[in-house]
Amino acid sequence: MSLNPARACGIDFGTSNSTVGWLRPGLPTLLPLEDGKATLPSAVFFNADEETTHYGRDALAEYLEGYEGRLMRAIKSLLGSNLMDGSTEVGGRALRFRDLLASFIGELKARAEAEAGRSFEQAVFGRPVYFVDDNTVADQRAQDTLEAIARQVGFKDVSFQFEPIGAALHYEAGLDREELVLIADIGGGTADFSLVRLSPERAKHLDRREDLLGNAGLHVGGTDFDRALSLECVMPLLGYKGQMKSGAEVPSALFFQLATWHTINFAYTRQAFADFQAIYRDAAARQELDRLARLIGQREGHWLALQVEQAKIDLSTATTTHMQLDRLEPGLAHEITREAFTLATRSLVERVAATVGKLLDEAGVARDQVDTLYFTGGASGVPQLRERIAAELPQARSVEGDLFGSIGAGLAVEAARRYG
Repeated sequence: MSLNPARACGIDFGTSNSTVGWLRPGLPTLLPLEDGKATLPSAVFFNADEETTHYGRDALAEYLEGYEGRLMRAIKSLLGSNLMDGSTEVGGRALRFRDLLASFIGELKARAEAEAGRSFEQAVFGRPVYFVDDNTVADQRAQDTLEAIARQVGFKDVSFQFEPIGAALHYEAGLDREELVLIADIGGGTADFSLVRLSPERAKHLDRREDLLGNAGLHVGGTDFDRALSLECVMPLLGYKGQMKSGAEVPSALFFQLATWHTINFAYTRQAFADFQAIYRDAAARQELDRLARLIGQREGHWLALQVEQAKIDLSTATTTHMQLDRLEPGLAHEITREAFTLATRSLVERVAATVGKLLDEAGVARDQVDTLYFTGGASGVPQLRERIAAELPQARSVEGDLFGSIGAGLAVEAARRYG
């Protein structure tokens, strides 16, 4: 490491959490961004009562305290989507989604600079292997949009590195021998993999192209596990998969909106309410839809999504979890088992495993040649997912990195290499 602080920072703008890394001699790489913590949840709350804007944990707290306003979470998911060029209503005014992302990334920059005691004009941003699956044009557009937003908030030099490569650079700093490593970076929005040769000697080289044997990724992450768990195990309490008087299933669009972080607010529009009224008139499942009516009327969609997310977290270490859903109906409680969670997410897990298998095949690497499977990203803690990936690599030892900090720390290493 240089005896002087690096000129540039590394930014991990994540679907669920974000970090900023900066190499400084003898000091932690990750900068504290909120209440002494290195992570800033990627959430924005517009408080309509006080006409203020809040970020991170503060945003979630303001929302849960019951202030009137709009909570936006998983905002990174907007990149590459058809919503990116649209807008949403905040306080009676239209807010462009581009400006929403600029607000959050600008806040990241400001907090990092306040903590560092200096400004940052150069940055290496992490990016998923694919912002958009199977669409190179849309994928490039997503990166271009993020770069334009970064420049809009004051960065003059902006470059990108794959997020799993950032994690690899962080892991490599602690190695004393060469390893062939599969980096499994499973965050809130994407599952990304890099197969790379790492060693203390290789770490000295600026050009690492020969060490990278392959990348792969897909748009599956923690928010997808939230959605699957919500739809299969919670939304039936609100009428999902219930019956209309005709015998047909209750239309599902509203449930999918409520189960997906960045579309929850769409369930509160006049059109959505009109659609719900039409369903209610002809539905047989009235008790469940009464709960749904209460949820929509009280705008409790984000509250329910937070309960589902917590259930997912609980089921990563426990075999059952109990949800208290009094806001939907007095005394309503619900139990979910690990088995039910596993069944609800089986197709997602198999898609991820298939991506790992394809990466190994395309790289020409036998399953038993991989020395280490390195997990990072919050969703890599989902046990059925971790076990399924490990089953693809029977000889590899599993190592858990800093689930929320490895990428930002590795991007800081890359930023120092690129900009000094």
